[in-house]
Amino acid sequence: MNNKGTFCGNVRRREFLHTVGGGFPAVALSGLLGKDGFFNQAQAAEGGLEFANPLAQKPAMYPAKAKNVIFLFMYGGPSHIDTFDYKPSMYGMDGKTIDVKTFGRGGKKNQGRIVEPKWKFKQYGECGKYVSDLFPHVGTCVDDIAFLHSMTADSPIHGSALLMMNSGSLISGKPSLGSWLNYGLGSANDNLPGYVVMLDKSGGPISGAKNWTSGFMPASYQGTVFRSKGDPILNLKHVDGMPATEQRMLIDSLNHLNAGHLSSRFDNSNLAARISSYELAYKMQSTAPEAIDLESESEDTKSLYGLDDEKTGDFGRKCLMARRLVERGVRFIQIYSGGAHNDDNWDAHGDLEKNHNLHAGETDKPIAGLIKDLKRRGMLDDTLIVWGGEFGRQPTAEYAKGTGRDHNSYGFTMWMAGGGVKGGVSVGQTDELGSMAVENRYHVKHLHATILALMGMDPNHLSFFYGGLDQRLVGVEGANPIREVMA
Repeated sequence: MNNKGTFCGNVRRREFLHTVGGGFPAVALSGLLGKDGFFNQAQAAEGGLEFANPLAQKPAMYPAKAKNVIFLFMYGGPSHIDTFDYKPSMYGMDGKTIDVKTFGRGGKKNQGRIVEPKWKFKQYGECGKYVSDLFPHVGTCVDDIAFLHSMTADSPIHGSALLMMNSGSLISGKPSLGSWLNYGLGSANDNLPGYVVMLDKSGGPISGAKNWTSGFMPASYQGTVFRSKGDPILNLKHVDGMPATEQRMLIDSLNHLNAGHLSSRFDNSNLAARISSYELAYKMQSTAPEAIDLESESEDTKSLYGLDDEKTGDFGRKCLMARRLVERGVRFIQIYSGGAHNDDNWDAHGDLEKNHNLHAGETDKPIAGLIKDLKRRGMLDDTLIVWGGEFGRQPTAEYAKGTGRDHNSYGFTMWMAGGGVKGGVSVGQTDELGSMAVENRYHVKHLHATILALMGMDPNHLSFFYGGLDQRLVGVEGANPIREVMA
């Protein structure tokens, strides 16, 4: 019998460590948990009510290029060959049936009917980048953008692909990107969440909160959904007629009861997170409304984001809110374009032109406004912007008729700007039809590794012990950053 990896020839080392984990090592770990900010159990036993912030700011592993991330998520899968991946040879091929291997919602196919790009491309900036007429405003920013044309993912199905892009796994229950960043770095503002999510006006993406969950981490690291109009967070207002002093006493009483329960248990991270969430919610009653109050912004700034146009106003408000939240130290902000139903997102299976004209028209000016506003304020250097969806689109039609494209996880485009990213560069390449990545192929995990690296984190050492393994956003096997886009 091979006893390699066992303890005393009988029990595997990992099993042994789990078995003794309830003994003296657990006592030491309990002290560390209190020290690092979840909850001081000794104070609870003595009736003390001093709670440390689990999102307290932590030092980066090495000098960071970026301090904050704004992820612009185009839910549904924008077509790369109609937006930023110029394929001139496809013009004139419309309707031709060719041999091409595809894998999307319609399954695996070896043939397909070409849908040529429906918009013209032209060159922008000093770098001469070709951009579709769908994004004329973003086109003016290309010298600040690094385009990734060879992205790949593991699934062409929305639900699992969303989870992959948000958490690095096809399986639900894993911490999302924003959770990992807040776990590794904490928040620079004690009075606001470290991780904010803003959904499309038509609703959230498929699987909902699984896309911004903290998974097996404490609940303190999960995303908080903000609204762009009205109360930023539901149920946050003071109860009518209740003075702030009375509310403070109520929260202290709840904390005291929860503290007693927590002190009798070794590990209850959800309860510890609830205690800290009460404290954070109390503080946010005054800070959150101010953070999203856009009335103090100049008319020029509002116009820059498209707030004066009904078409761009909603997404523009979210982008402007994101800038204000970044100014106030919120670590990770994700803004969704596209809701739960196909007509409300970028999932163009039927009428590609109607779909993309709508969604690009809503987002183009606000996105460019965000880049330009951050740049003129000197904030783009340490704010990382990421743009993309869960996958791209095929060069061929899914149906016998119509202009729609099927899903494509074999090759698609994403881009990054600011926060230590080289501007005016394009990395990777798809084939002449845009059906798959053929040069410098990069997986979603490489994108995640790049984001972590730009934020001062080592993607292969940032870990959280769970299920007997040191879990990582990039997987236990690890992944290297995309150095070609890093300044």
